[in-house]
Amino acid sequence: MELFIVNDAATARQFLDVHVQLNKDKEGWIRPLDKDIEEVFDKEKNKTFRFGECIRWVMKDSSGRLTGRIAAFVNKRYKTKGDEQPVGGVGFFDCINDQAAANLLFDTARNWLAERGMGAMDGPINFGDRDRWWGLQVKGYVNPPYGMNYNPPYYQTLFENYGFETFFQQICFGLTVHKRLQEKFYARHAALTKDPNYTAKHIRKDQLDKFAQDFTTIYNKAWAGHGGGKEIAKEQALLTFRKMKPVMDEKIVWFVYYRDEPIACWLNLPELNQYFKHMNGQFGLLQKLQFLWLKLTGSCRKFTGLVFGVIPEFQGKGVDAYLIVEGAKVVQASKRYIDYEMQWIGDFNPKMINIAESLGSYRSRVLTTYRYLFDRQQVFKPHPMIS
Repeated sequence: MELFIVNDAATARQFLDVHVQLNKDKEGWIRPLDKDIEEVFDKEKNKTFRFGECIRWVMKDSSGRLTGRIAAFVNKRYKTKGDEQPVGGVGFFDCINDQAAANLLFDTARNWLAERGMGAMDGPINFGDRDRWWGLQVKGYVNPPYGMNYNPPYYQTLFENYGFETFFQQICFGLTVHKRLQEKFYARHAALTKDPNYTAKHIRKDQLDKFAQDFTTIYNKAWAGHGGGKEIAKEQALLTFRKMKPVMDEKIVWFVYYRDEPIACWLNLPELNQYFKHMNGQFGLLQKLQFLWLKLTGSCRKFTGLVFGVIPEFQGKGVDAYLIVEGAKVVQASKRYIDYEMQWIGDFNPKMINIAESLGSYRSRVLTTYRYLFDRQQVFKPHPMIS
């Protein structure tokens, strides 16, 4: 086996092709859009380049056949509370079912990271935000949601035989949309509706500026500081909402207010891979027209949960139940969707896992974020719990 650095258009194309060639015949594989992968490594489009650097390799056998790929990242802002050393990352891993080949990829990435002062590597992770390309599927595998890595089951063996250990697990939850919620949700909802200070609203596309500000307020109170999360600016949230606008369904993005102040949000999108699985990785003019047709004909019967949160001052008061019931009344009445899957929740966040499980959901898939300590004598510590 031989590795080649991705340093021109031809090797960048091979980096995309590795994933296709190794997985195209696997059950439940959905090809990601080429542009989504390319943007991760585009200095003009990925803000993470301001704080770090990355490198990619493709692997070939003696006959020139593509057999694997990996990327390695250094991100100065990537830190977890309790880390005893700088931690780099590896991601976009693909490999034939051969431990020696996988070891070559991991060794090469580890050496590159060690040269840059890293003492450990996490993977498979993204060179950027955690909402995409994060974690290795160890349960579920088929039909991954948009922005989630696909991998066959044997990848788990390749990681663990090399010496990676579970840093944290990422749990996704699914449910059938028409299923009635547990009675305790309706009881808690009824209790809060007696207080006229509580109101719930779904997003309006013609008021994105207002809702971006509301989301910023909630996010910075509920998430900033957890798991390396940083505060966001309203401009960042507005940019995200504007990107979501063409695919957004107003009736599945909800906010709760107390005395007109934002205190909770529930952000969902139609499951985009239900559209993109028909497009063979491309998104040119023809695919955009195809996308519009699929959208207009209601071909997407699944939606995906992206963000759910309540600010600390209102946690434990039933706001989560109030929010879910208010949204469910509208979503269930529309009969547009059949299935729902929540994006992952880290096992270090038991409160959110309890909320997800209380919906009567099932664990639809599990992913693992692994960590490999370069000092093999160092004591391994999993991700700290959020209290």
